[in-house]
Amino acid sequence: MSRIKTLQALFKRYRRPGDIVFAWLALIVSVLLLSQLADQTAWRSGGKLFAQPRFWPAVSLGGMTVFAALHLLGSALSERLHGRWHEVGLWAASFEYAVWFIAYASVVPYAGYLPATMIFAVALTVRAGYRRPWAILAAIGSAISVVLLFKPLLRVNLPSGLIYDSLPEGLRQIMLTYF
Repeated sequence: MSRIKTLQALFKRYRRPGDIVFAWLALIVSVLLLSQLADQTAWRSGGKLFAQPRFWPAVSLGGMTVFAALHLLGSALSERLHGRWHEVGLWAASFEYAVWFIAYASVVPYAGYLPATMIFAVALTVRAGYRRPWAILAAIGSAISVVLLFKPLLRVNLPSGLIYDSLPEGLRQIMLTYF
């Protein structure tokens, strides 16, 4: 009897409230990916099994589907945890930063790399709750450092902003080259 308790304690896992939602999402995604296998990969006749283009994706997606189903089964048979939708809400809140990045990438061709980086660095600093002057100055300094690192030092080719076209010729050339 004590050995069974030891094994149960050994295999006891910590579960988050959103575990069942994650298990469902993992299973749905893996089944959808597995269903696309025939359209996205090829099977060549006469080839060795391990060299087939479809073999290793099928093994990985098959394993993903089996383990997602086992995860769902384990979650469904476990006790219900409260706070599931609060946990899912926290997951959804992280997509906000993807929206920030998409907005930043959309603004750079118009405003230019330096102004867009400074604006978004300050906006994200304020959004994160840092509103003291030293925090905003640190964000501006970090933005300038990043721009100087990527544009003139590493010579990364980044889009110049349309706003640079309205600058005087000498300043315009400096901004296009370095910022």
